[in-house]
Amino acid sequence: MKIEQIYTGCLAQGAYYIESKGEVAIIDPLREVEPYIKRAKEDNAKVKYIFETHFHADFVSGHITLSKETGAPIVFGPLANPSYDAIIAEDGQEFPLGELTIKVLHTPGHTMESTTYLLKDKNGKDHAIFSGDTLFLGDVGRPDLAQKAANMTQEDLAGILFDSLRNKIMPLNDEVIVYPAHGAGSACGKNMMKETVDTLGNQKKMNYALRADMTKEEFIREVTDGLLPPPQYFPLNVKMNKEGYADIGEILEKGTTAFSPDEFEEAANATNAIILDVRHQNDFVKGHIPRSIFIGLDGGFAPWVGALIADVEQPIILVTDKGREEEAIIRLSRVGFDATIGYLKGSFSAWKDAGKDYDTITSIPAKELKTILSKEKAPVYDVRKETEYQSEHVLDAENTPLDYLNRYMAEFPKKEPFYVHCAGGYRSVIAASILKSRGIHNLIDIAGGFADIKKSGIPVTDYVCPTTL
Repeated sequence: MKIEQIYTGCLAQGAYYIESKGEVAIIDPLREVEPYIKRAKEDNAKVKYIFETHFHADFVSGHITLSKETGAPIVFGPLANPSYDAIIAEDGQEFPLGELTIKVLHTPGHTMESTTYLLKDKNGKDHAIFSGDTLFLGDVGRPDLAQKAANMTQEDLAGILFDSLRNKIMPLNDEVIVYPAHGAGSACGKNMMKETVDTLGNQKKMNYALRADMTKEEFIREVTDGLLPPPQYFPLNVKMNKEGYADIGEILEKGTTAFSPDEFEEAANATNAIILDVRHQNDFVKGHIPRSIFIGLDGGFAPWVGALIADVEQPIILVTDKGREEEAIIRLSRVGFDATIGYLKGSFSAWKDAGKDYDTITSIPAKELKTILSKEKAPVYDVRKETEYQSEHVLDAENTPLDYLNRYMAEFPKKEPFYVHCAGGYRSVIAASILKSRGIHNLIDIAGGFADIKKSGIPVTDYVCPTTL
């Protein structure tokens, strides 16, 4: 028996490869499926099943393409209604895999079709669960994402989730291994652990949602408390996962069109494409195409694209480091952004060499900000999440979270210089690029973010542990 967790940090997502006696099951695959096919070939094995735990909202699964490439059927749990051929399994239905058995446990609540897959070893003993978004480590799936489609309130779904956990998962043995679909950083939960594998017994001890003495009313209240609005692209990804999508090969063929600087400019103007610069923030600060948006590949790229661009049909034209064009296109497609029309050949240096106009961002170290604040009360804007800000922040700083930056556009000074920071320097440059694209240029970025601010000795509020917020 082989179980391999294929974890993608950018999406905080776990796909799973299970092999026994030459037969393979893939659970919740990513959009680019070649790694799974290659892995099976290395094991001299054949993909027999593709299991989907639910219709994912935060990424586009590779189930349809993988089924097309391998001939393996797609399996959903009860109540799923995809627009393509799939096995809609019954609760309790079992699927043989070599010497193993995969049993369907219908666990609605996160969504109504949400299903946990229980893996039994060759002796029929419960070995592991692949819990999708039903059970995370330290948390459970948020119950508000499917409420419109299901014509239910989030409280209704939370109550259903309570029953699923108590009736289907918690009765399992403590030794059962939990393999969730997501970890810390995913927007599908509130407060997940950084670990990606655990035992059910440990989760019963430390996961607030699995308290043995918890009433359904307490569960509903605690699970629904503090839920932030989901990213706007979530329903669009659900639609793609449910109804189908273009093959990744088609997306790559279109997206890898190389434009000269003149062609790039012409294409951007003709298509009303967003110019998305995915280089490192330090390079973007030093020089970038005017009105381009920065979201760097080396940060939380795909989720930030989804949260800030939102419309998966928005045409995108890329500025990347040389050799990273295909990576950017694939990672955009993982969250449903398939409308990449090409990239700048030769990267930003080609733009400069062509004599094109470019813009920069004023960026200063935290120690310089300390000197400024010691002489005057300068406006400081913190674009970290609200909980980060509440935990600790610069005295008198305003919180304008990057996720909801559009709400605060009217609050930024029109002429007076103001200072923008995040935790480490990535999100503040994203924010600065958006502000500059809207005509707000009187901003100054704080390089190194709050980490360097604390080191510099700038006065900050007393620390509050984020887990208590």
